[in-house]
Amino acid sequence: MIVCVAEKPSVGAYIANVLGAKQKHDGYFEGNGYQVTWTFGHLCALLDPQEYTEQWKAWTLSSLPMIPPRFSIKVFGDAGVHKQFNVIKNLIDQADEVINCGDAGQEGELIQRWVYQQAGCKCPVKRLWVNSLTEEAIRDGFQQLKDQSEYQHLYEAGMMRAIGDWLLGMNATRAYTIRYARGSGKDRQVLSVGRVQTPTLALVVKRQAEIENFVPRTYWELKTNYRDTLFSAQMPVEDGEYAITSEEQGQELVNSIKDLPLTITSVEKKKGTEYAPKLYDLTSLQVDCNKKYSFSAEQTLQLIQSLYEKRLTTYPRVDTTYLSDDIYPKVPSTLNGIKDYFPQVAPLIGAKLPKSKKVFDNKKVTDHHAIIPTGQRPDNMTADEKKVYDLVALHFIAVFYPDCEVSNTTVMAKAGEIDFKVTGREVLKPGWRVVFGAEESDNSENADNSDNSENSKSLPAFVKGESGPHEPVLKEKTTTPPKYYTEATLLRAMETAGKTVENDELREAMKENGIGRPSTRAAIIEKLYQRKYIVKQGKSLRATETGINLIHLIISPLLKSAELTGLWEKKLREIERGEYTAQDFLVELKEMTSGVVRDVKSNKAGMLCPVCRQGLIIRGNTQYGCSRWREGCTYREPFDK
Repeated sequence: MIVCVAEKPSVGAYIANVLGAKQKHDGYFEGNGYQVTWTFGHLCALLDPQEYTEQWKAWTLSSLPMIPPRFSIKVFGDAGVHKQFNVIKNLIDQADEVINCGDAGQEGELIQRWVYQQAGCKCPVKRLWVNSLTEEAIRDGFQQLKDQSEYQHLYEAGMMRAIGDWLLGMNATRAYTIRYARGSGKDRQVLSVGRVQTPTLALVVKRQAEIENFVPRTYWELKTNYRDTLFSAQMPVEDGEYAITSEEQGQELVNSIKDLPLTITSVEKKKGTEYAPKLYDLTSLQVDCNKKYSFSAEQTLQLIQSLYEKRLTTYPRVDTTYLSDDIYPKVPSTLNGIKDYFPQVAPLIGAKLPKSKKVFDNKKVTDHHAIIPTGQRPDNMTADEKKVYDLVALHFIAVFYPDCEVSNTTVMAKAGEIDFKVTGREVLKPGWRVVFGAEESDNSENADNSDNSENSKSLPAFVKGESGPHEPVLKEKTTTPPKYYTEATLLRAMETAGKTVENDELREAMKENGIGRPSTRAAIIEKLYQRKYIVKQGKSLRATETGINLIHLIISPLLKSAELTGLWEKKLREIERGEYTAQDFLVELKEMTSGVVRDVKSNKAGMLCPVCRQGLIIRGNTQYGCSRWREGCTYREPFDK
């Protein structure tokens, strides 16, 4: 008998139907030589500290670091979870072959492998790997089953991720809670520290501090109106300082040119191309849904996961915006399946579709391609699911439309000694823009607008050498602080390890160093809400006093640096590709964990003063002291810098 194990009951039921396993039992389907069962997501988890040794039951600094000689797993959950695990184990015990039908990704691989290990699986295991849950994709997948060993590196990366989260999370949380948390016993506040959640929180805290400490500066801009067109003075900027820093200085410039003619010195027209928005990966979809519909990252993930399980879109937990070459022949069929719902498809039916490297690139696709429609009839959707589906479908349609052609015009002028400039743009051929309408395409989060200009309007027909009177005007401006993170901008910051990156191609290249995975970033943000480290005000994310204090307490750069955590993430991806060994990474993990604990043990800052027992120990440049030194506390202790 062949036993198939899916990741959840709904997927298991559909696979069973495709395979002809029609007979329903408690926890599985059977028929046609198959038994199809399922997990409920994570059925197994790493042991808790006290399950390794009784010495780790109490939270004490002396018991840290907790580094098990060998990591072990257990069935994790309520009676229903244990019952389903026993169903799986009993089926596997009698199986001739097991087929892993879990989610085709790192987390899905880990979920399944741990279940097979805990069940003591001895028979051969094959892997079903599909990009969608359509009947065609599942039947094709069963024709191309691979041996489990081909996904060993994927499993090892998932296992190292779980072990890394356990080691740093368990040890750092205990260390910081024991040393710095308020209260005692059951009333003690737990300071939760995590490999991804803490650097993410640090991003929010840092941005908030930049805003709160921002000192606005007033400056002036010189512009002039000529032929109903506003030209901007090209004033030199040195060391980030604005050229006109006082109204008097600005007025002198106005007076120096107001009676002189403005002369057009050059008119340059350049044709440009604006490419269609890229296809969606999970993060860009979450970003657009947050901007357009105010959906949270977790809400978008649930909606696109539901669309996947309804067989309307492809696998969602992806970090690429590209398709593999083998998808190209299937595109006409996919478009044909949705043509009745999207009139924009009509011009593409029967036409030769372009195959651009901006869409199809095998080098940019590993296990999964970008999120696209499957071509199934898009029925049975909730209102919110339809919003997400429409975004995915319209982006897919748009990439097969012609590029948008524009004309960018730059006009330079001079009055006295001051140069002026104005730019404008004219759409010559809208191309893909007709798919969205002008407003939608202009606001698209991941449109690649090369040659984008400052003004979207066309300019009058200026001629080099013409001149005439103009009206200079001085405009007072004030510098503004950076904006608070929204879920959309925080997701982007996580993707690029905290660096602000506007360019799509550069951002794509930096994904390997991002913190977290596309599939886990939403959950990380949700954890920060649940632990009351951040709150949402409108769309803005604000760090709470608890969250701010936690980041200020943390002394280990590894724990709160998005960049360092991103480098760690890169190594996990290298393990996945077989370019770095899990064993070497585990050695690093243990060293990192020991270092984090060592830093906390050796740092006295934040502890209760041993002299007055009222103040807290604070750290100066060369010594520790009591925060109540103004009240006369004499505690001082030098430290080794």
